[in-house]
Amino acid sequence: MRTGIAPPAVLRSPGVSSTSRETTPRRGVVAHATADPGRPAIIANGTVRTYGELCDRARRLARVLTGLGAGPGRPVASVLPNGVEPFEVATAAAMVGAPFLPVNWHLKAAELEYLLSDAGVGAVVGHSDLAAELEAALPSLAGVGAPMLVGADYEERINATDVDPALDSGPGPEFVFYTSGTTARPKGVIHGGLGDLAVRRAGMEGQALLWNWSPDDVYVMSGPSYHASHAGWGMTSLYVGATMVVPARFDARGFLSDIERYRGTRSFMVPSHFIRILEIPAAERAAIDTSSLSLIVHAAAPCPIAVKRRMIEEFPTTEIHELYGASEGGATRISPAEWLERPGSVGLPWPGVEVRIVGQDGAPAGPGEDGVVWIRPPGGHRFTYRNDPDATEKAWRDDAFSVGDIGHLDEAGYLTITDRVSDMVLWGGVNIAPREVEEVLFDHPAVVDCAVFGIPDERDGEHLKAVVELRRPVTTDELAAFVRERLADYKVPHVFEIVDELPRDPNGKVLKRLLRQAHTG
Repeated sequence: MRTGIAPPAVLRSPGVSSTSRETTPRRGVVAHATADPGRPAIIANGTVRTYGELCDRARRLARVLTGLGAGPGRPVASVLPNGVEPFEVATAAAMVGAPFLPVNWHLKAAELEYLLSDAGVGAVVGHSDLAAELEAALPSLAGVGAPMLVGADYEERINATDVDPALDSGPGPEFVFYTSGTTARPKGVIHGGLGDLAVRRAGMEGQALLWNWSPDDVYVMSGPSYHASHAGWGMTSLYVGATMVVPARFDARGFLSDIERYRGTRSFMVPSHFIRILEIPAAERAAIDTSSLSLIVHAAAPCPIAVKRRMIEEFPTTEIHELYGASEGGATRISPAEWLERPGSVGLPWPGVEVRIVGQDGAPAGPGEDGVVWIRPPGGHRFTYRNDPDATEKAWRDDAFSVGDIGHLDEAGYLTITDRVSDMVLWGGVNIAPREVEEVLFDHPAVVDCAVFGIPDERDGEHLKAVVELRRPVTTDELAAFVRERLADYKVPHVFEIVDELPRDPNGKVLKRLLRQAHTG
């Protein structure tokens, strides 16, 4: 690999900083702004925001948000595309003790109205391009006025407000996240205790120590800032005094170029990002210096075995770790070395977490036997779904919860996820796990991505359908034959459809719901 271009002057040279040598490292935006105000905090869309600037603007913005109605128990909603602003808003929310709700800015007025009302927001900050949708959504919300719009309105209000030097962001805001809502309306996940400052600080410190964060790190974001993991990693970056690079959107070539340009050290990703990166010709990838990238953590969707194996091979100096969990709580993790010994596994439980597998008969499943995955959080921690006691009750079984995944444990306690309850296909009374078929299709050299799901059939109940993206022409008969060589005949999809691109949400997850709707209406 060739040597990367020199980092911009605003970035520090790689190496150990004075802060990383300290016995007690500095933590939090205000601490970094006080000690090193010129240190770059966020680089986004041509804007560089230093810690001093971020702290000053957040303190002004905090007073504006208070005037709008935000505060303890009254969240600040951020309906913003990637940029500096979502993290300014999150920092300001922390300063006034308001929970922070990052919202998917692709939502329409009716979807926004439901989510913002359900969350009980006190203030809304949105982009000026979204004014029409926001103004249509807000009138019915009690106690919530017009949105603060990023643009001239946002800048004028910040500049016209005095700084309150007493405001501190601490470990960052209490987050409010809503599930993606793939089968029903999104549900707000409320974690008990997160309103406690000490609990949030302990959680943030745990993340910083778990992944060995340093002020010298450069975190290059790969996804939307409203996604739980991307937002959480962004706030961790600010907590430890690192630099965060925020692209407007993910582009595989642009992502690798940002790693080279800014000497990026870490990122959080999803498997679809891997697929796009591996689609770049090997010679072109090799011409980009990504040697600074030491850590990738991925989660949010199952990663095809063939894809992950290639990523490990193509990025030998990068440790690629995997997490399994949900907004409801974390469960397992696996290192690249462990994964190479157990391809497809998502690892061992986190400290204090217990994973249980329960069969269809309600009894514990043995090693290697599939069943519903139940997760017991540490310390008796419990979550609830906001304003939805029925969904909360269904999610819990005694002291453990499930999000509907199916999997098994091996003799050593390593978990493998095989599918979701909602994705299982019942063909003539036989259960078929679509993910098993997808893994086979991913091994075909012509397949870029695929989705396998059930479609209604009057005689058999359901038939399997595979929707496939290709990198070169191939017939559906060849794809069927490829699967038939490796799986039982009844697992071969009855129908294949070749498409230019599968539908995905902005997080990279394939939207099987939309594919099913084409057959069920």
